[in-house]
Amino acid sequence: MEGPGEGRAPSAAVLDYEAGNLRSAEKSLQRAGFDAFVTDDARVAADADLVVVPGVGHFGQCVRQFDAAGFAPLIRDRVAEGRAVLGVCVGMQIMYEGSDEDAQVPGFGFLPGWVRRIPASAPDGTAQRVPHMGWNVVVPTTDDPLLDGVAGERVYYVHSYYADPRAHAHVIAESRYGLAIPAIAREGSVVATQFHPEKSGDVGRRLLENLRDEVAAGLG
Repeated sequence: MEGPGEGRAPSAAVLDYEAGNLRSAEKSLQRAGFDAFVTDDARVAADADLVVVPGVGHFGQCVRQFDAAGFAPLIRDRVAEGRAVLGVCVGMQIMYEGSDEDAQVPGFGFLPGWVRRIPASAPDGTAQRVPHMGWNVVVPTTDDPLLDGVAGERVYYVHSYYADPRAHAHVIAESRYGLAIPAIAREGSVVATQFHPEKSGDVGRRLLENLRDEVAAGLG
């Protein structure tokens, strides 16, 4: 695998706010060519070329822990400056306006829409398991370089809630689980995945490699 160019590998800070599979995320980013590290220090993360927001568990708890760790100003500043942010699973969901899982706790609102619980039955009345757990196909909704080698492939999901977009232009791929679930979204410098790239084998690595190339291209 070739590196991201003649310059240095782009750095990636995985934010440690006690809400994610941090080491797996770190290793998957390293395999994709990032100089990745885990940190609980917002000042250290601020210098990274990419900041990664993992997330496992309850929406409200994740937001509260994120705020308590001092990461909220970091993310707001990065987005305002157009610097790269990746949200994964609940880390994607907190980029939206809020969630039925804890409606009293607002999300960042970088992505337009609300997070809702996956229904226990499909629109045709067929029962379906919640959480949505296992492999599902990435269906592109637009052309995007992040989807190179990813579109039409299977990725790994573990979630009970999904993003219900208020506007759909930011959703670049989805998966079907009774209804359309946003799989990959992007708005400005924010990229977010409902599935886990670090658990999605070669396809997850390819997505991160595509993101690496994009981040590296912006280093000048």
